[in-house]
Amino acid sequence: MLTNLDKYKKDLEQLITKGELLLWAIQYECFPEKVKKALGKDAEELIKTLPKFRDEYQAWYSEAKVVIKQLLPDRLDDFIRYYEKPKSRKEISYENYRIEDYLQGLTVTRGLGKEIIVGPDAAIPPFQQQLAILKSVLTRFKSTLFDLRQLVQADLFDSELEAARELLRHNFLRAAGILAGVVLEKHLAQVVSNHNIKTRKKHPTIGDLNNLLKNEGVIDIPQWRQIQRFADIRNLCVHSKDREPTKTEVQELIDGVEKIIKTLF
Repeated sequence: MLTNLDKYKKDLEQLITKGELLLWAIQYECFPEKVKKALGKDAEELIKTLPKFRDEYQAWYSEAKVVIKQLLPDRLDDFIRYYEKPKSRKEISYENYRIEDYLQGLTVTRGLGKEIIVGPDAAIPPFQQQLAILKSVLTRFKSTLFDLRQLVQADLFDSELEAARELLRHNFLRAAGILAGVVLEKHLAQVVSNHNIKTRKKHPTIGDLNNLLKNEGVIDIPQWRQIQRFADIRNLCVHSKDREPTKTEVQELIDGVEKIIKTLF
């Protein structure tokens, strides 16, 4: 059975492979003859398999940004900078041309002869840098310096959530909800620790941890509201004086916690 570490590494390797195909794609769009020559006798067949950079880059960028934010946060600003046009830019040069310019089809020309001063090929180096940053995440996976605690912990959480599902199947709703709530609280505490966020409380609640992550910008408002919703369901399971939780609510809690432990680090 694949561990969480195996799953994360496999997903990352697929993302890197997609990035390498996108690199070939943008190079071909800018220098078709050079790419054909580089690919050799199989060039025509290989070119048919290349994605359209403008069509598929945004999806790749969004997914890669999440990975870097979670596993290599100190390089996130660099990764974004290679995409976004500099706000302070007064004129466009090869040094400050960005991928966003390429997606908009921006070319800078001069004179009546339309001499190209800065062309779309200026986006290739920024994308190469983005891909290099993503590849460095894979290196971190292989490094002994990478803290595997949260991945090992995620395997344990999987087992606990499966136990919660079993309780739910037998209609032990409160017990299932409480167990899922414990998993959520432990995971949020780990995320707070990962981001070196200090808390004054010795035993912070899900709500406390959720607020800390929102205030520090680790999660956005929609994520904060979703976690608060899960905390409310968990509290409903804990406090018998309130109404009984429904099976649908407990199912929502378990499914939501499972997604959080796989996507929030």
